[in-house]
Amino acid sequence: MTIANTPESGAPASDAVLESTTGDPAVSTEPAATLVGTGGEWWRSAVIYQIYPRSFSDSDGDGIGDLPGITRRLPALGELGIDAIWLSPFMTSPQHDAGYDVADYCDVDPLFGTLGDFDDLLAAAHGLGIKVIVDLVPNHTSWDHRWFREALAAAPGSPERARYLFRDGTGPNGDLPPNNWQSVFGGPAWERTTNPDGTPGQWYLHLFDRSQPDLDWENPWVRAQFEDILRFWLDRGVDGFRVDVAHGMVKAHGLPDYTPPADAGSMGGGVVGLEPEIDANAALDPPSPPYWAQEGVHEIFRAWHSVLSEYEGDRVLCAEAWVEPLTKLALWVRPDEMQQAFNFTYLSAGWDAAELRLVIDRSIAAFATVGAPSTWVLSNHDVVRHASRLALTAENPQGHGIGPDSPGLPDPVVGLRRARAASSLMLALPGSAYVYQGEELGLPEVIDLPDEARQDPTWFRTDHERYGRDGCRVPIPWEPGEPTYGFGPDGSTASWLPQPRDWDGYARASQEGDPESTLSLYKLALALRSSHALGTRELAWLPGYGDDVLAFTNGDVTVIANLGAAPVELPVGDLLLSSEPLTEAALPTDTTVWIRTTL
Repeated sequence: MTIANTPESGAPASDAVLESTTGDPAVSTEPAATLVGTGGEWWRSAVIYQIYPRSFSDSDGDGIGDLPGITRRLPALGELGIDAIWLSPFMTSPQHDAGYDVADYCDVDPLFGTLGDFDDLLAAAHGLGIKVIVDLVPNHTSWDHRWFREALAAAPGSPERARYLFRDGTGPNGDLPPNNWQSVFGGPAWERTTNPDGTPGQWYLHLFDRSQPDLDWENPWVRAQFEDILRFWLDRGVDGFRVDVAHGMVKAHGLPDYTPPADAGSMGGGVVGLEPEIDANAALDPPSPPYWAQEGVHEIFRAWHSVLSEYEGDRVLCAEAWVEPLTKLALWVRPDEMQQAFNFTYLSAGWDAAELRLVIDRSIAAFATVGAPSTWVLSNHDVVRHASRLALTAENPQGHGIGPDSPGLPDPVVGLRRARAASSLMLALPGSAYVYQGEELGLPEVIDLPDEARQDPTWFRTDHERYGRDGCRVPIPWEPGEPTYGFGPDGSTASWLPQPRDWDGYARASQEGDPESTLSLYKLALALRSSHALGTRELAWLPGYGDDVLAFTNGDVTVIANLGAAPVELPVGDLLLSSEPLTEAALPTDTTVWIRTTL
């Protein structure tokens, strides 16, 4: 097998033609995984880029990213080739949980700018052909929200208290919480109030931090308020909403005690495995925890779907719903509910060919039953970055994070190689893909954050037992050079979380023009994904590649990912993309290629 450099027009010089005497791979006779019910809506095949505002770009030098900073950097995202951005919360908040504790849903926190700055951002993004999705946090508010302050000032049983989940305590004098539920961030999920006369009062539920009281979504008043909030942002021109904790808004009647199994993730997802998929409607389907995935959430999202339908264009709702099995998650994206749901089963899968193939098959099949596309995601603001996670050698439950004392810390070289291969695999799949800011630079998890710099509530609520999510939230580098790698303006010296001292090579400017950089790999993958319409095609597996290899066709592109140790012979065709430089006509370990095969 020989390799001759014959770049495709517009592609970097690493493209090549592979020639072999073995002939083309046979197409599998297995049933192809198929997308059904697809239409022309943009979100069915979009690549959506998540921006964590406080860590993206700082325009004023205060060490915290902001909306004008995002607007300034939008051209770089246009060059990357994404279709939409998703903005993590920027609304008014005391920032006890980095903006996921909202005190005013219809204004911008001064930390990030003004409503005028948001309008400027929206106009600039739309001018570049980029859609804008905003984060909505409906499960809970901040304890600084007017609604909650009014509830605290009102008497038990009042309409104001009925907005939230206030309950009397148990035990002598109500000194014990109403039930045994635990917070996602650690510790009890209940906080006791104090009456105006100084005596102990009722308890309120907070599935997250105590500064985030849960709303009571059985209350029609709450539902009406949020429909007005949707319209506020839709009237400004947003293209949709990512819905935080979309599986947790309704709780089981009576709030019964519940102890989760040891292998359950903190947000409700379990451990991905090779066990048979259970039908979501079957009697054997495992019951959901009383605070996750209750049937009542679907009524809410059907109403929201109707609100979005009042507006021109294809507006979108995307669920953050840690729900398994995938057949149950598909219920969130039925035709009259949400358009997308994050595929956390895919994100949680290990670097294992059999497991990934199973998850890909199940994902496409499950979502196809309701006419929805699957989504694919590898990193976000709540999980260890996949450039580190894929090289961990010890279990790391979702939400725990990693730090200097964590077991099985990753080899950064192995982690980056696997991340590049995993991203190249993900971006070749049909459906919609999400990219978390900085993953296109190959950023690893920041492990060695000083203890005094950590800010995640998880770190404090678990008495420093869990490191939490700060390591994936460190501000990203734009240009080489400390102290902030271009995150802030010239002369700025601070970032809200400290950046490592060895990030020059990860900076965007350092990677521009380098055909072997991770940034160039993402740009090429996104350009080819678009030109070959991979998001709207069909996947068919190829036989004969062994248990450690994923090989499939998607339209006119053949994708081969080698997760094993032995090199894999490559078929005849034009090499469109390789996650690692090829020195011979064989695919080395932890490498993915895209090939336009010769028919």
